[in-house]
Amino acid sequence: MKVGDRVRVKTKVEVFHHPKSKNQPYDLAGQEGTIAAILTEYNGKPISANFPVLVDLGDRFRTHFREDELEIIEG
Repeated sequence: MKVGDRVRVKTKVEVFHHPKSKNQPYDLAGQEGTIAAILTEYNGKPISANFPVLVDLGDRFRTHFREDELEIIEG
C-alpha cells in the first residue's frame, strides 16, 4: 500500500466520530477512500503506530486503519 491508492474497508470497523452519526456506532465496512498517509515516523523519529494507515473517506472524514482492515481496489 502507498499514498494515493484507492482502498475499501473489508472488515467491520465501528467508529463513533463519523459526521453523519455523532456519538452513535457507525460501521465503515464497504466504504471506499484514498490513502492519505502511512505513519512511520514523527518528528524524524520512527514510530510504531497501532493504526498507521490514514484514509480519506470523503465528506471531510478521515480515519486511521490497520493494513489488514483494508483491501486495494484495482483499476
